[in-house]
Amino acid sequence: MRRLSHRQWKPSLLGFGPFPHASPRMPSPSTTLPAQRPRLSACSIAFNEAARIGDCLASLAFCDEIVVVDSYSSDATVAIAEAAGARVLQRTFDGFRSQKAYCVEQARHDWVLCLDADERVGDELRHAIEQARDAGFDGAAGYRFARLSEYFGRFLRHGNAYPDRVLRLFDRRRGGWRGAREIHEAASVDGPVRTLRGDLVHYPYRSFEQQLAKTQRYARMMAEHEFARGKRATLGKLVLAPAWRFWRGWLLRGGFRDGWHGLVYAYVRANYVRQKTIMLWLLQNGRNVADPPRDQP
Repeated sequence: MRRLSHRQWKPSLLGFGPFPHASPRMPSPSTTLPAQRPRLSACSIAFNEAARIGDCLASLAFCDEIVVVDSYSSDATVAIAEAAGARVLQRTFDGFRSQKAYCVEQARHDWVLCLDADERVGDELRHAIEQARDAGFDGAAGYRFARLSEYFGRFLRHGNAYPDRVLRLFDRRRGGWRGAREIHEAASVDGPVRTLRGDLVHYPYRSFEQQLAKTQRYARMMAEHEFARGKRATLGKLVLAPAWRFWRGWLLRGGFRDGWHGLVYAYVRANYVRQKTIMLWLLQNGRNVADPPRDQP
């Protein structure tokens, strides 16, 4: 299949457009009758994602239903999701894992495909999912696939960024969004996990400023999680862990092959490790990591 460059992609709000490995054509009909194959629910969570959720849901049009759990967005997220045929539910946000687990619980079907609003199912991956579904998911408990991230005009295909395989298609009767960690959450299942070809296309950052703010927020959440579990910062972790994250991703895993984009990505990811370790050190010494609530001095 011919690979498109990022300069050839133009985002569309509700259509298949800005995805690598994707073509403008609509999905071909399944050769298996609907009554003979498992039903599939798509699950997504959102908050003020009007700019991105349209393309996400358009890439899920092959699923039998789409469920969106919104956290009381103030923009057009709900209207766009409903226009795309999604069933939208409201729930106060209390953590990424909890929100996703709730969304899976609301699905009408046991097989679920989970996406974030900044992700899209690429054409090749959609075809692979449809084939697996037509085969009745063939004894698997879940499926993983590669995630391809766009980084300020370039898709990163090396380093720590790719293939970044994630488990997002699974039978909820055999697993789900389990555990206590609300940040960097991951689904797990009891049973065989298989790998599908194709990419889950990821558009994680709207701007560099947004990336820095998101990285700092995630570092704080992860530091709080580790502190609650009894982990502590050490001098070795502060000095060595960020350096190891950088050199492992940029050099050992070939991130340098993505040019300046790969270099900047590796540096920012290493800085995330540094921030998390510093925040963990602050917490264990009883110091403030974040500003107090506005109703406090």
